[in-house]
Amino acid sequence: MSEDIDFEAMFAPTKKKSLFNLAVLGDEIAPELDEQLDHMEQEGIRFLEVRRIRGENILDLTNTELNRVSTILKERGISVSSVASSVGKVLITEPFEPQFDRFKRALEVADWLGSSYVRVFSFYMPPEEGAAAYEKYRPEVMRRMTAMAQETTPWGMILLHENEKGLYGDTAARCADILDTVGSTNLRALFDPANFVHVRNKPFTDAYPLLSEQITYLHIKDAYFSDDTVTIAGAGEAEVEEVLRALWQNGYQGFLSLEPHLEHNIEFSNLSRPERFHEAARALKAIVARIEQGE
Repeated sequence: MSEDIDFEAMFAPTKKKSLFNLAVLGDEIAPELDEQLDHMEQEGIRFLEVRRIRGENILDLTNTELNRVSTILKERGISVSSVASSVGKVLITEPFEPQFDRFKRALEVADWLGSSYVRVFSFYMPPEEGAAAYEKYRPEVMRRMTAMAQETTPWGMILLHENEKGLYGDTAARCADILDTVGSTNLRALFDPANFVHVRNKPFTDAYPLLSEQITYLHIKDAYFSDDTVTIAGAGEAEVEEVLRALWQNGYQGFLSLEPHLEHNIEFSNLSRPERFHEAARALKAIVARIEQGE
């Protein structure tokens, strides 16, 4: 028997690798890319969700600027989790062609930065038309979402639909309607628990059962039903920990992307943007640690 075998190491307990990959919307931290990355590194977060750099939308950067961003990220050992486009965050009554062109640019940017995910929305309903708007514009919503899902096929990308108040896909039921109707493996759910609170859906109790098999990405923030105030994960009523525990048990292997939005929360508004990010990051990591340790 070889004397080189380390039996102590062989039988030592091993730490289970986390199924969760933590990411952050970088412009929630600071405008400048280098500052975003500095604070991410302090928290051990290696994935960046890109939306704005120096106040400029990532889709509006030139190819030369994108190449510079890509170089910086590679030098710092940071990967891009998703391109957080705002495609579909316009009224459904506005022409689709400009949004579709914007979407195609988002695919190019994601490919350039090495990401497989592009975030989109499902178009705002005209508020003056009330509840009737959802049925009236449903066919057009489905046409547009299907067109975008089909466009992703040659790119090998995944289209992430984010739930948000006022969109066609704001409630869990309408999110499920989009995913089921389009019926594409290229279209998946970006699950935002706090945004479900804003439409009076309980994220774990109401939304998770409808969308659990379609969840591919999460935005992490918490919220209160009483006034829609956003707060750090675990401090509000968005059932964040319940959702994450269920995902963990279901073998979810995807991103948890911090989007703390704490500037309007009195408890955190006196902090700088980087300080708010660190508060949010540590709150999320505490929840993840409890789940991993089986507490």
